[in-house]
Amino acid sequence: MRVTNLGNESAEYTAAREELSQAEADLVRRREHVAELKRGLPEGPIVEDYLFHEGPTELAAGDTPVREVRLSELFTGPGRPLMLYHFMFGKEQDRPCPGCTMSIDGFNGVAHHLAGTVDFAVVAAADLPTLRAHARERDWSGLRLLSAAPSNFKYDLGSENSAGDQDATLSVFTRDEGGAVRHFYSTRVRMADGDNQQATDLLSPIWHLLDLAPQGRGEWYPRRSY
Repeated sequence: MRVTNLGNESAEYTAAREELSQAEADLVRRREHVAELKRGLPEGPIVEDYLFHEGPTELAAGDTPVREVRLSELFTGPGRPLMLYHFMFGKEQDRPCPGCTMSIDGFNGVAHHLAGTVDFAVVAAADLPTLRAHARERDWSGLRLLSAAPSNFKYDLGSENSAGDQDATLSVFTRDEGGAVRHFYSTRVRMADGDNQQATDLLSPIWHLLDLAPQGRGEWYPRRSY
């Protein structure tokens, strides 16, 4: 695609913008290649059928405040993958992560679009009443919310360490013909120890838009208090 030229730009600007355009095109090709590699992953390992606590954000007459649900029961149909976002909230993370909260605000807005292709839910280490209280404050009415308090799910999947510290992660699961749940893929904030890359940026359009601004992102955490 032709680089926009308003007719009065300097030669220095035109050259720099052309270099940037080529880099952007290369980034798109690289991302498409990475997506192709993900789709080509072989069948993943079978995982434990973890137990979660679930319940409606707003309780109505006759609702069960807390019900138990297994990982395998989160799939709503054959051939549908399951995506679980690991919310940094609970145990040593006694206050909800503002970055996660911002991302989940976005998930809540597009959940009905995702539902056409995948099953999606948010999982936190916090107990269910605490998680629901935060969800009510944020008006997360379109999301399935789960507490992993009764299992080692977050620890086993690498979003929680032995001390109870939390990390943002997104995990994808499939269910095979025999009904076994398999781990397909996980991505987290840091792809490796000591790595400061924010891999989960790709889950929120906010960072992409701020990267287009002359000043960039500014402060990493959102300025608003969640």
